[in-house]
Amino acid sequence: MTDIRQIEPYGFTFYENRELPLNVRMAMASRETAKYCSLSISGNFLCYASSETPTSGMGYNFGSGVWVNEGRFRENAKKYPEHAELLNEICGYVRDYSTGMQIGRHQDSYQKELASTGACWGGGWAGHSNPDYDFLLHAGTSGIRKKLAQYRPVNPDESDFYDGCEIMMDALDILGDRFRALALSMAENETDDDKKSEYLAIAWAFDVIPKNPAYDMRSAALLFWMVFTFDGIDSPGRLDQFFIDYWCADENPMIHLERLWQEFHNTRTWNLCISGSDENWNDCTNEVTWAVLDLAEKYRYQTPNITMRVHRNTPDALWNRAAQVLATGIGMPALYNDEVVCPALEKMGIPPVHSHLYCMNGCNQIDIMGKSHMGLEDGEVNFGKCLEFALHDGFDIQRNAQVSIHTGNAKKFTTFEELMRALYRQADYVTDVSVSLSVSSQMTYARYAPSPLRSCLLEGCIETGRDYKNGGPLYGDGQILSEGMPDCVDSLAAIRKFVFDEKKYTMAQVVDALKVNFEGYEEMRTLFMTAPKFGNDDEYVDSIMKELSDHWFAYLKTKSTYRGGIFAGGCSTFSRAANNGRACAALPNGHLCGDPLFADCIGAVPGRDVNGPTAAVKSALTYDQTEVTSGFVFQLRFDKRLFATEKGMDSFVNLAKAYFNGGGQQLSVNVLSADELLDAQEHPENYGDLIVRVGGYSDYFVRLSRDLQDNIIARTSY
Repeated sequence: MTDIRQIEPYGFTFYENRELPLNVRMAMASRETAKYCSLSISGNFLCYASSETPTSGMGYNFGSGVWVNEGRFRENAKKYPEHAELLNEICGYVRDYSTGMQIGRHQDSYQKELASTGACWGGGWAGHSNPDYDFLLHAGTSGIRKKLAQYRPVNPDESDFYDGCEIMMDALDILGDRFRALALSMAENETDDDKKSEYLAIAWAFDVIPKNPAYDMRSAALLFWMVFTFDGIDSPGRLDQFFIDYWCADENPMIHLERLWQEFHNTRTWNLCISGSDENWNDCTNEVTWAVLDLAEKYRYQTPNITMRVHRNTPDALWNRAAQVLATGIGMPALYNDEVVCPALEKMGIPPVHSHLYCMNGCNQIDIMGKSHMGLEDGEVNFGKCLEFALHDGFDIQRNAQVSIHTGNAKKFTTFEELMRALYRQADYVTDVSVSLSVSSQMTYARYAPSPLRSCLLEGCIETGRDYKNGGPLYGDGQILSEGMPDCVDSLAAIRKFVFDEKKYTMAQVVDALKVNFEGYEEMRTLFMTAPKFGNDDEYVDSIMKELSDHWFAYLKTKSTYRGGIFAGGCSTFSRAANNGRACAALPNGHLCGDPLFADCIGAVPGRDVNGPTAAVKSALTYDQTEVTSGFVFQLRFDKRLFATEKGMDSFVNLAKAYFNGGGQQLSVNVLSADELLDAQEHPENYGDLIVRVGGYSDYFVRLSRDLQDNIIARTSY
């Protein structure tokens, strides 16, 4: 008879120990999973440890917390009738422990209704983070256990926390022993001498790791990958910094990094950060930095997301190498400016010694490597929708219902300032809803989904005896994203110009036209589309963006997170730009109801920047980007012909430096041919390897929805 622990290790252990504290039960369930989960040694000779078994009906994921698959429980009950009664009993018990179910119970129903209109969202998942892999590799589980023992007496009331962390170290040790045995078994059955040698080398490495520190590039790669995969595959963070010691200790380190690179791609690993500066502005570029760029150029994968940090002392050679890699068309590396990001973080109370440790996770959210749980998008506000509410007194045109607050009948507004005040009230209210949903979600994760493994690898948790989701890390700030600000600002410019300055139309006429999607008002729409557009270095519209963004960034910072920090802004659409556009009724910039064409970054609405890249850059510098602590994506598209010459690449580098010197935070670049994009839509079978940058990440063009493809094609090409 099959042992039920082998069928359902997590759920059975969680149920069997239900009298114990939640943190301990979850750690015990993970330890039991480590005994039975799927292990594999890939063709790249890396050890993959799944965080579940093929039959699991319950488990834990870093981003979604506790998950329960009731269908899997039912399947197992049919397949293993001898355990059916117990499996059904376990399922009934654990059903309510699903983090998603708990989040739904704790969020306000009206706020969820407002969010469902596309005006905002908040919370829902725990997000990414960047564990301290440097500490893991240099300490091993024995070093982590020593730290736990050091701080346990300091926090005598938190014994449950320390028990859970100790049990998680048991789980990693179990995985190490299993991998050693698996490697020896594979070596014994291998006839190819080279492969046999590789398996034996893996087994020898696991004689040391994970209990003890890694000692060369192979052991470091194996230990990192084992924990990284068992933890659910997130973002490596500053890989060049935590691998450099082992790179230098190995005679042939590139082979191990190359194997990792292939597995990063195979598993859709998230964000990998290279280079940067320390708190004294010393450059941190090293041999691994260059190797990562070489691999990016060689393989031309769309994953992982590669971020390169630049600053006043970045070598020109590194700038040029980045341009060469961008010329391949993969949209990477994304460039981040330490000269803006670090001061922005320092405004939030993070000292330079830590601000300069920042990295990205997910698409491009900012985190402090090994010290924070803040690098996740906690929510989003759609400014196109906020303007719609301001123009219709909180009424949703597509829902045909009052969904937001009353801010006055816009038909009676006699000044542009009245409209702006209504917009601020709507935006503030929608932001409040996003923040409230996010804080509710954060509270739920803190109470119902502790993470003993990550708590061992984020500074502050062991020191205070607090979980990584419950205020343990040193920094717990939040990040709410702005979407559609350019669409909103273009619309405001049209109203200011043609209603209040030139008096071509009245506010009553504008509101009436918007309600009917410009039907019968085509002449008005045509005229409004000639108004100044953000992205063209036009003070008329850029000044509106300055006023709006300054207001919102300041307002966000008045809001506190449950994790023990405050909220700040960002802009990263991921793949949501088209959905944001669909959510909006007609807008004064000419946007028609439900049109998916919508701003996909902080720059112009796609195709509206017509005065060249320098003008686009100047408009983007309208924002005070030192008020932004999440990724603030600025996307530019360049024709392949520009990057085909050394002079063209030099021109791009000079433009990027000018943007960063002026106060820009981030730059994402697409190097594409417009003709190729159009042909790829018609003949996708011929463009399976065409990669584009989408709102903070890269993906294969033919895999995107038609709406997203159209959005990318509509971007101005320089």
